[in-house]
Amino acid sequence: MANKVEVKELLEAGVHFGHMTRKWDPNMAPYIYMERNGIHIINLYKTAAKIEEANEALKKIAASGRKVLFVATKKQAKDIVAEKAAAANMPYITERWPGGMLTNFVTIRKAVKKMASIDRMKKDGTFMTLSKKERLQVDRLRAKLEKNLGSIADMTRLPAALFVVDIKAEHIAVKEAQKLNIPVFAMVDTNSDPRQVDYVIPANDDASKSIDKVLSLVTSAIVEGNSERKSEKEETAKVEVKATTEE
Repeated sequence: MANKVEVKELLEAGVHFGHMTRKWDPNMAPYIYMERNGIHIINLYKTAAKIEEANEALKKIAASGRKVLFVATKKQAKDIVAEKAAAANMPYITERWPGGMLTNFVTIRKAVKKMASIDRMKKDGTFMTLSKKERLQVDRLRAKLEKNLGSIADMTRLPAALFVVDIKAEHIAVKEAQKLNIPVFAMVDTNSDPRQVDYVIPANDDASKSIDKVLSLVTSAIVEGNSERKSEKEETAKVEVKATTEE
């Protein structure tokens, strides 16, 4: 069972602050507690329950050895997402979303392979046989690919799920996931339509403190899933070793 989410901690991180009432999406009504000074206040008891629900599902995905792709390209979320996703050993996109990242995954894999071949050239010395101008071009290409695709270089197949911070900002990513029936987990603020998301976490998706809090909770569930998988693997290996020594 994933850890219980404390409402007090969410409150301290400002997760409850929604958008101005005039900017709201009526579909968020079930998650809104009240209005204060023209701003919608999110019901944190519902947020806590939704985080726990999301965590159970994310933990299962991690325990099965599949990947969750984290997506957040807005300034206040980028560094937090990169740090938390990397710590949970999950891929992430924090620069511009590469159109077709999911729907045209084959092309994206080609770009990743290109990156790997440049790295091989550098290792085996082929790189140094190029002219100075060619080396410069290859280096620039490598840097560009690294910036856009760095963390997804090890992703050999489509992710099992997407975790998105701000579905309005990442609407292209959400649409691609929907097309392929890839479940979407997301922090959804009061100005967004929660119907686009499979696992809604009603939360302030603008403040870095709020993003950090929610991300810490969901990635710790993933880490838990990862370690469960690791101990299961170790257990299986022990059993296999025992079986062979007994033969």
